[in-house]
Amino acid sequence: MDDLASFLRTRRARVDPAAVGIPADSRRRVAGLRREEVAHLSGVSVDYYVRLEQGRATQPSEQVLDALARILGLDETERGHLGRLARQRRRRAPVPGGRLRPDLLRVLGLVAHAPAVIMDHRLDVLAGNRLAGLLFDRPMPGLNTARHLFLEEGESGLYADWEGCTRDVVGHLRLAAGKYPDDPRLASLVGELAMGSERFRRLWARADVRARTHGRKAYRHPLVGPLELHQENFALPDDSGLELLVLSAPAGSPAEDGLRLLGALDVDRGDAHPAGHARVRG
Repeated sequence: MDDLASFLRTRRARVDPAAVGIPADSRRRVAGLRREEVAHLSGVSVDYYVRLEQGRATQPSEQVLDALARILGLDETERGHLGRLARQRRRRAPVPGGRLRPDLLRVLGLVAHAPAVIMDHRLDVLAGNRLAGLLFDRPMPGLNTARHLFLEEGESGLYADWEGCTRDVVGHLRLAAGKYPDDPRLASLVGELAMGSERFRRLWARADVRARTHGRKAYRHPLVGPLELHQENFALPDDSGLELLVLSAPAGSPAEDGLRLLGALDVDRGDAHPAGHARVRG
């Protein structure tokens, strides 16, 4: 799904030569840096760097990776991804698996005034509280947020910043593919999204990686209108690959009123969505 050679090629293409001290040349016909320029700036031979991009060189040293990261302008997330790709042939991480602990589901149920879900590295939602079910208008186990975003909702659906969300999701899946290259279910999901969405195909080809931590999430709910929420991601321990995501609203904000209204509408209709849970499969 992802490899060192393609990642290096895409990162090289985005570097502005002037930013690394190479004068502008009207005859330059390639985007970004040439292979020999990356090799010279990072202190490796041209032959070695060419072999890296062709997938023929293995186990580059940390010093070489650090030099490449510096020349290619990689951020911390990208540098970590580069290291994982370089180590794939030596040590491949096992695909996480197991069950959601009952104590964890109890904690999820305590989050009463904000949508909250537990999801895995594939963006499969394994459990969600009542407000999460109401926000997405469906039971939580079985929802995959990448499939929901690209194949079910589209630009005019639930996600107000659809384009930004698509970049985040593809960046996350790229990162997951680097961590778990032997995950057949992840590979199947990527193939399904590529078959069904031109935008996914274009973003995947860019090989961007993004770590999900926190930030603004804006929704257009058909019943309560705009909801501008804050997403906080909590990585769960034990290398489970799971995250707890909580979507909160500032006190006194229109979004807080919207979440309160959403919960009240559900009570009025008498069709609350149970939190539910699912097995975490490898």
